[in-house]
Amino acid sequence: MATESFVLKVTEVIEETADARSVVFEVPSELQETFAYTPGQFLTVAVPSDQTGLAARCYSLSSSPHSGRHQITVKRTVDGYASNWICDNLKAGDTLRLLPPSGIFTPKDVDADFLLFGGGSGITPVISIARTALEKGTGKVVLFYANRDQDSVIFARELTELSAEYAERFTVVHWLESVQGLPSEAGLQLFASYFTTYTAFCCGPAPFMKAVSTALRNLEFPRERRHQEKFVSLGGNPFGDVEEVLAAQATLAEADDADDEGEAEEPAFAGPVALEVELDGQQYAFDDWKGEEVLLEFLEKKGVQAPFSCREGNCSSCACVVLEGDLAMKHNDVLDKDDLADGIRLTCQGLPLTDTLKISYNG
Repeated sequence: MATESFVLKVTEVIEETADARSVVFEVPSELQETFAYTPGQFLTVAVPSDQTGLAARCYSLSSSPHSGRHQITVKRTVDGYASNWICDNLKAGDTLRLLPPSGIFTPKDVDADFLLFGGGSGITPVISIARTALEKGTGKVVLFYANRDQDSVIFARELTELSAEYAERFTVVHWLESVQGLPSEAGLQLFASYFTTYTAFCCGPAPFMKAVSTALRNLEFPRERRHQEKFVSLGGNPFGDVEEVLAAQATLAEADDADDEGEAEEPAFAGPVALEVELDGQQYAFDDWKGEEVLLEFLEKKGVQAPFSCREGNCSSCACVVLEGDLAMKHNDVLDKDDLADGIRLTCQGLPLTDTLKISYNG
């Protein structure tokens, strides 16, 4: 199962802006398959901490898969321990512990036409998608990139070079708050209205993503062509062995007060459940999930390499789309009401509500 963490060597630290660094890792030949990724995915990084031992953070891969490069990009945030530690301390030759690539913020078809929205450091997964689509696909790519000011623009040189190389297929619109103010929902909707047949991906600060999402919904972009990435700081430690994590969760469950159960809105269905799963082009079917453990744990026991990171309902790396049936969630800190209405659920918190369930990790 894709649960083991690995210590990788840092080969290069690149200063992208005064507040952003790209970190390049050396992946040995025996781990190339383990660390294979698709554009838009992320790595979970264990940042050393004197207070907690480590701080687990998710950072998107800004490199493209076909480049053979494994590069994340980190922007310093105010009072952000992990980002500041990386920007201030990390250097070539150091090592960090990582989980393999994960996440579902990734296109199904790189030949599609893409409408990309990046806000600040939200450019990191977006540029990976753009590079891949331009270099390996055949469609057009439009990027709306919002930043505080000109000095805050990450990958300014790379975007200029891509625009020159793919002049007939790549359009970049830079939006600077220092010049134009914050992008409005109405402005974003007008911009997107010229590209209503494109597939949209958005990553950035929450207000920016909400404005983009609302604009796309107003234009009736179908759910399968609207994608957004969400990260929050991880409170737990996803770097322990699966057995240790499950044992700890079982101990906590035994100590729970009967009146203080999880956040599921309805009692979970008492299995067995007929379960169908679509993941990375493969189909899985099981008929023995009794709902005694969350869906992610059941899939892991069955040997399915399902994506995950925090295991606490704090990130979207384990998210799936429910196609038939329904899942209750014990805890959810990341999905909003619109996500839930679209059938998105967190498998690390998912318990069955129906005797039949069909899910897809492919959006």
